[in-house]
Amino acid sequence: MQEKYERQMKKGVLDMLVLQLLMEKKKYGYQLIMELREKSRDIFCLKEGTLYPILYRLEDEGLVESRWSGAAHKQIPRKYYLMTDKGRQTLQEMRQSWRQIVDGVERLMG
Repeated sequence: MQEKYERQMKKGVLDMLVLQLLMEKKKYGYQLIMELREKSRDIFCLKEGTLYPILYRLEDEGLVESRWSGAAHKQIPRKYYLMTDKGRQTLQEMRQSWRQIVDGVERLMG
């Protein structure tokens, strides 16, 4: 039962967390998956099937854009995602909303 509620709570913040990671610099999908896992101390362990729909949606909304890297020195091409100006503004709004939600929950939970 607990797993169900935990999954729902995590799902609500994934867009914001992905945008936050892209705020620093452009990244490719697997890199985002690993950073989410490492920085959250294994709280956010996403599979590719969870991350890529988020990235596609963020791209459709104009919050991120993607670019393919060239294949240099026998490296495979990678699709990198980077934040747009609209994404930066939206992340700022998300963070404000998040603070209000956390504040409200903490007041209710005592």
